Amino acid sequence: YNSAMINGIRLSLRTLRCRVPASLVGGGNRIYTNGSGIGTDSSMISSNHRCQASASMQAKQYSTLASELGRTKNITMPETTAYERHFSDDGDGMDDEYGEMTADGHTYVYPQSFKLENGQELPHAQIRYMTYGTLNESRDNVLVVCHALTGNASLHSWWGDLLGPGLAFDTDKYFVVCCNILGSCYGSSGPATPINGKDGEVYGIKFPDISVQDTVKLQLHMLQDDLKINSVKCVIGGSFGGMQTVEYAAQAGSVASPFAVDDESGSAAPFVRSVMPIACGAAHTAWQIALSEVQRQAIYADPKWNNGNPSLDDPPTTGLSVARQMGMISYRTPRGYDSKFGRNLREEEPAYGAKANWEVKSYLEYQGYKFLSRFDPITYTKLTEQMDSHDVGRGRGGRENALTSIRIPAKILGIDSDILYPLEEQEELAKLFPNGELGVIKSDAGHDGFLLEQDQVAEYITEFLNSHD
Repeated sequence: YNSAMINGIRLSLRTLRCRVPASLVGGGNRIYTNGSGIGTDSSMISSNHRCQASASMQAKQYSTLASELGRTKNITMPETTAYERHFSDDGDGMDDEYGEMTADGHTYVYPQSFKLENGQELPHAQIRYMTYGTLNESRDNVLVVCHALTGNASLHSWWGDLLGPGLAFDTDKYFVVCCNILGSCYGSSGPATPINGKDGEVYGIKFPDISVQDTVKLQLHMLQDDLKINSVKCVIGGSFGGMQTVEYAAQAGSVASPFAVDDESGSAAPFVRSVMPIACGAAHTAWQIALSEVQRQAIYADPKWNNGNPSLDDPPTTGLSVARQMGMISYRTPRGYDSKFGRNLREEEPAYGAKANWEVKSYLEYQGYKFLSRFDPITYTKLTEQMDSHDVGRGRGGRENALTSIRIPAKILGIDSDILYPLEEQEELAKLFPNGELGVIKSDAGHDGFLLEQDQVAEYITEFLNSHD
């Protein structure tokens, strides 16, 4: 891979807007911050994508491989007219959990080669992050929010209804930090990163295997070394973000941690004072690994994957689109799909068969199509592999041994309809934490309920934050 090939991996947002109507990809009526710093005030929160703002700001950095040059060759996209008619902003599809995604934010670069869990070293390791609110004089009014598989550091674009003065992530009270994942395509070191850290050949498929432990360790260094934070009140995250949250507890939730700090009396104290993992377990199970694997296999089955050496001029976007469609099924529920689509057809004839135009089929095709504007196949395979690495007990004598020594308050949230991370896994996690308790989100939305049921999530967060220091 070299910089001359980078222009092929995906459609830039600019190119995509030329192919589909603005209503499908954002019509330019949303504004976003360039990355807020310490001292950000409530006016920044107006960048929430749900506000009816009239101004717009073009994303300053596209997020995936080939984003710099912003064009793609030889990609066959679905016909847009059907999507245009049925899945614009008229409510015909399921609720969308994300706003427009960018790589905005600040960048932390680890000052030395970053040693990974597997023993490899990653030079120039960096992560992108954003902050909201004001850091207090004690530098301890900090909330850390961790994002899910395809999220980014722009908290306002996916949990915006929870962010702002008087809301769950109260920017009048808290300094809120949202970090990108190591290996992601939204500004952190990943497959699109030049191997020498500056320019030239990028890693591509050669990017090292990253674990959830690696991601959290680098984030912890950023919090202590870059932002000079003395203590974190709470770490909160759902799905992949929940896995990171569990890791925060294991790595920084006890006085025995290398990240431990001194309290006001000079006694050792945990750097992280509480955690709130949502919709995840203590380890990725065979069920979850299997669902990740079939998505990767969809990408591998695309002839353009080329046995792990895809051309960046002609990437395996068909495989990536199918992988995303598989994921979208697992994120919801049978009841949710049936109530939204039933057996409805776009046209009355044919009533069945290869040419039957099921509404659910068109919805899934649209989701796969839309995903190509913000992700690439290599990053997707790498990040799903990182999710599969999640096991808080690895290298710590098992899950029970890893968590029974963590005495900080832990509020674990599960979703009663989640088929991807069933409620029984959150029940187990709540028992593993000595000071853990369980809360249940009631929803027909399945796993995505942690993003879509924002009123319930906000109530749980506010109550938990008010219950302890």
